[in-house]
Formats: sequence, structure tokens, C-alpha cells
Amino acid sequence: MPKVVITGAAGSIGGKLRRHFESLGWPLVLLDKDAGGDPAIRAADLAVWDEGWVASLEGADALLLLASVPYPHASWAEIVPNNLDLVVNLYEAAVRARIRRVVFASSNWVLGGRRFEDGPLRPDTPPHPVNAYGMAKLVGERLGKSYAERHGLSVICFRIGYAQREPGNRPGAHMNWGLWGQAMWLSDRDLCQGFEKAVLAPETLRFAVLNLMSANPGMRWDLEETRRLIGYVPQDGAAPVSTPEIEAEEAVSRHGWAAMESIRDFLMRRRR
Repeated sequence: MPKVVITGAAGSIGGKLRRHFESLGWPLVLLDKDAGGDPAIRAADLAVWDEGWVASLEGADALLLLASVPYPHASWAEIVPNNLDLVVNLYEAAVRARIRRVVFASSNWVLGGRRFEDGPLRPDTPPHPVNAYGMAKLVGERLGKSYAERHGLSVICFRIGYAQREPGNRPGAHMNWGLWGQAMWLSDRDLCQGFEKAVLAPETLRFAVLNLMSANPGMRWDLEETRRLIGYVPQDGAAPVSTPEIEAEEAVSRHGWAAMESIRDFLMRRRR
């Protein structure tokens, strides 16, 4: 029975995983910057190295690196301490505590710039982050690869789909980002299955970047590596639902995206 550290335990995903692992009887260490009045959660600013919270990782088998500013519109001022400094601290603390596996909560935003392209989105698709949040998640993945190679950590990075904070996490036209957002819906049941299998995956799996979405019909996110490497079998799925409002938003967003890409390409050509 693995002992698991959940960072960001007071957050939406942290809370869902906590309840799931508690139902399995797994011993947990819960950390968050703001415990929210929950006595089971240790309040700790993980962006600041402190021997107190570092010592709490001793004896754990796995660390779930969920703690971060979770908003794609976050500024660099928020991202640097909470999504970069914090991630380095936790990888380093995992090595010191001799933790077997780190599961890093990366994001679909690593490939956000490919929204209006065609073709499958695989773990080896060249990244295209479009904001500070997505860029920081990409850095977290590469740090995981480095720590796996240099320190022997086993690291699994999940590019997590759209798991809503709202109770029920229902798919549908109410979701943000139009058809793109709906196509990467991740049910609570599939979220918990994915992380459970990541914790239990063989130690021979040294490093992997994996998509984690439900089996949504017609989506571009390829789950083959997730199935093959950790045995993930999504139980849920929902086809995107279009409305006139969504179609209008898609058209405006696509036009704006094309304009930005044209400007970027023009600037790149001028620099050559």
C-alpha cells in the first residue's frame, strides 16, 4: 500500500485524488500553501525551501506535484515562484527523501498553440505554449526528464485535460474554449484512475509524458501511450456539443489565431 504525498491538496484536483486514495486506504501526506482550515492538511509555502515541510516527505513512495497557480491567464509574477521555483524545490525534495515516483501535473496548455491545426496530438508533438502557464508546465516536464536521468527519479508527467472545478464536472456546451475545451474533457473517475495507475506503474518506467483525457469521440488527443505504459482505460467520454454561440466564438478565435501566427512568422523571417 503506497504512501503518497499530495501537494496542492486543498485544490480541486488535489481534493478529488485525496478522496479517491482515502477510499483505497492509502496513507497520505497532504500539503498546501493554504490549508483552508482543514486540520489534515499541512500549510506550507513550497516555493520557499524549508526543512520542516521537506522532512514531511520522508518515507513516502510517491509525490503528486499538483501545487501551482492553476490559471492559464496567470502572470509571470505569479508563475515564477509558484510554478517554477516550487517545482524545482519539490523535485529536489523528492530526491532527498528517496521517493520512488513523482507524478507531475502538466497541462494541455503545453500544446495550446495547436488548437486550430489538424492531426493527432501525441506526447512527442512539438510543444507550442501560448502563455506563461503553458511555458512553465513545459519547463516542469523537462525538469522531470533531467531528474529522472541524473538522479534516478521515476517521473510521469500528465498533460491533463479539462477537469472542471464545478461539482459534477459535467461535459457540455457550458465549458470554456468551445469545441476545443469540450474535446479534452476529463471525468473525475478517469482522473482518479489515471493517477492511481501512475502511482502503481512499474519502476522500470523512468520517464514519460502522457495525455490524460477521457475517451471523447473525435478528439485529437492521442491516449495510446497512456494506455500502453500505465494501463489506463478511460471509462467515460462525451462528444463535443456545438451551438450557434460556440460556432461564432470558434470563427472569431480562429481568425485571431491566424493573424497572430502570421505576425509571428513575419517577425521570425525579419530576424533571419
